[in-house]
Amino acid sequence: MSPSSGSPGSGDTTVQAAGCVLWRRSPATGELELCLVHRPKYDDWSWPKGKLKRGEEPLAGALREVAEETGCRAQPGAELPTQRYRADGRPKQVRYWAAEAVSCAFTPTDEVDRVLWLTPVAARARLTQPHDRTLVDALLAVLDRPQQAGKAD
Repeated sequence: MSPSSGSPGSGDTTVQAAGCVLWRRSPATGELELCLVHRPKYDDWSWPKGKLKRGEEPLAGALREVAEETGCRAQPGAELPTQRYRADGRPKQVRYWAAEAVSCAFTPTDEVDRVLWLTPVAARARLTQPHDRTLVDALLAVLDRPQQAGKAD
């Protein structure tokens, strides 16, 4: 299927994509871990994400990409900041959600050959693109919110 790019007839050539900042609690330590994917085509480390299919809702596309790239079924949470940048000379917009990994069974592919589960500090250091690093702090703020909301003044 063709990826969607803007509204039909709008002249908008922005590539529309979606992904997740996938997280879990370490089975061994209970520490927060974030999932990064390695894309051999670009030799980079990034969040699981990809282009939306024509007519696909962004959250559905984000969860599809997580499943395809990481083998994880995820429970979506809050929407995180949208990233806008140029890729291959075209504007690209990627909508992101926080998502908790429910179950995972990674199988390497040509598109993603490795996944890493890292602490937030290690994930921030490993991410290739600087604009991806801001999503670590956005996720931490979202995960901290429920605890703050339940506290009495």
